[in-house]
Amino acid sequence: MDRLNYHHLRYFREVATVGHLTQAAARLNLSQSALSTQIRQLEERLGHPLFDRVGRRLVLTEAGGIALDHADRIFDAGEELVAALGQREGTVRPLRLGAQSTLSRNFQLRFLRPVLSTGEVELILSSGNNAVLLEALQSLALDIVLTTETPSRDTFSNLIAHRIAGQPVGLYGVADRLRHASLRDLLSQEPVILPTESSIRTGFDSLIAKLGIEPRIAAEVDDMAMVRLLARDGVGVAAAPAVVLTDELEQGILHEAPFPLDIIESFYAIVANRSFPHPCLDALLGFSDEAEKKTEPAA
Repeated sequence: MDRLNYHHLRYFREVATVGHLTQAAARLNLSQSALSTQIRQLEERLGHPLFDRVGRRLVLTEAGGIALDHADRIFDAGEELVAALGQREGTVRPLRLGAQSTLSRNFQLRFLRPVLSTGEVELILSSGNNAVLLEALQSLALDIVLTTETPSRDTFSNLIAHRIAGQPVGLYGVADRLRHASLRDLLSQEPVILPTESSIRTGFDSLIAKLGIEPRIAAEVDDMAMVRLLARDGVGVAAAPAVVLTDELEQGILHEAPFPLDIIESFYAIVANRSFPHPCLDALLGFSDEAEKKTEPAA
């Protein structure tokens, strides 16, 4: 099978954008007949007509619309390639960040503030489970992943985990749910909203084993935003780091129970070992509200 001629694709894209063969030929510095020949060769290669003539305009067929969508993505990728290798001044490729679905949105915003404050870099944000995000990072589809877990060294040997923050986990709820004399009383009598995030869940299970109690779990949630909403609605007391509930704590809607849990949630920024990392990564990895900063290999 013959390879696709990308010159033909570029000419097609110009005609599709302008809608007139004569105008597109002038912009491309080609004769109209030469451009017409290039478009016809592309149509023959793809096996479908790409334009219908409507009056004096050329209108995309369904196949033409599909071809234009692919052409846009191909040439956008080429622009990103040039920017990525530093061959064009003043251009920074989009920053692609993946975040663990359970991660606090407040924490993500705080982490991204050095880049957001400049307004010079386009952000492409996605969320999902760790395995999918780390595979995307390893395949160069992402620049950085935010998570609360370090990746497996056996599976992701070229990834590096930077510990960017560690925050204590507390119990938070409306005032009426926190009027207890001890941690044991609180956890024995109040329903608990528990994130499924591994370090919080592991620490909580260890805590209740030491206390010798079986608390009533009101909800197990894999989304920190839902933890926040359930807590503010009085469904139960939430086990979470304070950053998840920043707005509610500042407004006095929720309060912290005066009983330390001795559970720490760590936050990691995972990057791949690359020759051409995104230029914004240095600013992001140098930013943390925590004094302690640690780089760790994959676990």
